[in-house]
Amino acid sequence: MTIAKVLVANRGEIASRVFRTCRAMDIGCVAVYSDADAGLPFVSEADEAVHLPGNTPGETYLRADLLIDAARRTGADAIHPGYGFLSENADFARQCGAAGITFVGPTPAAIDAMGSKIAAKELMREAGVPVLPGAVFDGEREPDAGQLTAAAAEIGTPVLVKAAFGGGGRGMRIVREIGDVVEAVASARREAASAFGNGTVFLERLVESPRHIEVQIVGDQAGTVVHLFERECSIQRRYQKIIEEAPSPAVDDSLRAQLCQAAVTAGKAIGYVGAGTVEFVLDASGRFYFLEVNTRLQVEHPVTELITGIDLVKLQLDIAAGGPIPAEVIQAQITGHAIEARLYAEDAAAGYLPTSGDVHTFEFAATDVTGTGGLRIDAGFASGTRVSTFYDSMLAKVIGYGATRDDARRLLAGSLSRARLHGVTTNRDLLVAILREDEFAAGAIDTGYLERHPYDVLVPVRADEARAVHLLAAALADQADRRRQAPVLPGLPSGFRNNPSAPQTASYTHHGLPVEVTYRFDRDGLTATVAGQPVPGARLLSATPARVDLVCAGIRRIVDVTRIGATAYVDSSLGHDALAEVERFPDPSAAAHAGSLLAPMPGTIVRVAAAVGDSVEAGATIITIEAMKMEHAIRTPAAGVVTALPVAVGTQVDSGAVLAMVEESAVEESAVAAEQDEGERVSPRQGGTA
Repeated sequence: MTIAKVLVANRGEIASRVFRTCRAMDIGCVAVYSDADAGLPFVSEADEAVHLPGNTPGETYLRADLLIDAARRTGADAIHPGYGFLSENADFARQCGAAGITFVGPTPAAIDAMGSKIAAKELMREAGVPVLPGAVFDGEREPDAGQLTAAAAEIGTPVLVKAAFGGGGRGMRIVREIGDVVEAVASARREAASAFGNGTVFLERLVESPRHIEVQIVGDQAGTVVHLFERECSIQRRYQKIIEEAPSPAVDDSLRAQLCQAAVTAGKAIGYVGAGTVEFVLDASGRFYFLEVNTRLQVEHPVTELITGIDLVKLQLDIAAGGPIPAEVIQAQITGHAIEARLYAEDAAAGYLPTSGDVHTFEFAATDVTGTGGLRIDAGFASGTRVSTFYDSMLAKVIGYGATRDDARRLLAGSLSRARLHGVTTNRDLLVAILREDEFAAGAIDTGYLERHPYDVLVPVRADEARAVHLLAAALADQADRRRQAPVLPGLPSGFRNNPSAPQTASYTHHGLPVEVTYRFDRDGLTATVAGQPVPGARLLSATPARVDLVCAGIRRIVDVTRIGATAYVDSSLGHDALAEVERFPDPSAAAHAGSLLAPMPGTIVRVAAAVGDSVEAGATIITIEAMKMEHAIRTPAAGVVTALPVAVGTQVDSGAVLAMVEESAVEESAVAAEQDEGERVSPRQGGTA
């Protein structure tokens, strides 16, 4: 059997990734795309593309009927599901088979066996794979509070609440007090039902600060199952991985043999065909426990490809066409080390809130992007594209490969730090800080890493020197642009005066605060201040709207400036800043009323927990907003009375929209912690997935 044309039932970087291998194999490529994705690179990279009207996953990438119809219309004889969406949907795999289309993945029976984490754990227990104890609460009816508290008490705190039919961190909560389990389960069930269509959750004992280790397995239709070693996925936020690597720095040859044998046993127990991943938690003593099987290609598969030299997508396609696992896969060895960083559109400083908007500039040095070694970029976006609110906010996977872990780490950190990323807010600074941090460099990591290393410690506010250089450079670049556009004598030096008097001024928002810059050119050179403080030894060598060559305190630096609207994006060896020019005469009517609670992102209101006239404590949840399939609680900053609620459940809101107004009262503020989401929404210690 041969495969002639593949439709990728997915979007973004994974669609581009599959197309790359298909082209190398002379296999035709078909893309499907939603309204929001029409301008993304993967659409034009395919030979053919079929529009799926609408934006939400339920209208588009989760519509099995539309996907199969698109395959029929284009003559595609195979469908690759990528990851997420329908990739682990057994019914979709069956529908493909009924339509005479090859599903590039495991059998429906294998997907069914692992589709429920509950059934999967029982099957693994019977096969002799170590598992953790737990309790199950199905999605058909709301669990009884007494049953929940009794189950949590029997398991023992801390307890992990986890969606049974999903992953990616959705529908997961940590419970440390028995009394919190009822609300945590209710919140997790809502999120799981929204993301996966099934609110079933289970409780299990939480292993404190384990490592998250997974093993890549591959099976063929003849019953052979082999492994391709392990990956370390312990650096996580909000139950989702952000940095992965292979091999794990914690796994020696003996432990590797045990882990990989357990993974192969798991694969054989379900008759696994294709590429899949068996996930484990590894405690400090070296004991490991089964977590789940992901019956698809993982987001982090590139690190395995780089250390083994094996194209996993090609292997998937060959096996789907009936081929055996080749000898080079069975005999694969580990060569070198690879580390992957997931570059997200998110505001890590604000609690990892997903962001949306325009990607004005998305550039890595061309000499770094080899795709076969060194630095590899698997991107879903490019300069001039837009991140919507409808899907996961990952922009790209950036993977460093080297002879040693330190080689890979340094290459990846340096490449990320030098990239030009303008527009939507990203987690780039966090990724670079982690890669350069001492514990990470030493391999001393676990799923509690970001609890021990909070964002404001990893990424402190830039030093005064960096702030001064960037703000002054932005002001000089803006002045150079104005001089260039001047209708009279545009060739005069920036800021030239026949009779120097008052300095020129400019104001920018830096880390949310307005900062004034002054500068004046005189016989002694350049005199400048930033936030009222003199800039020592300032000397301008050259300035254009895009680049400033500047000396400050005896150090010469080249600063690149990209102006988009009112924002100057500044890049230099000191780091990166987005500096919004402050309006000189702002419209006072545009300011939000005191006490307004604003939407931190575009999204949908899924819960209103108060009414006008209610007295609320500090930290009380007023509104719950859903964005990118995650719930985010809007909490009161102080005690007060709700005076307005202009939104209702189902309302679509834009970033910055007023959700509620709370007039502060004289009531003493309570000690309620302002969490970001219902239940304990912190970096996980156990159980994050793809």
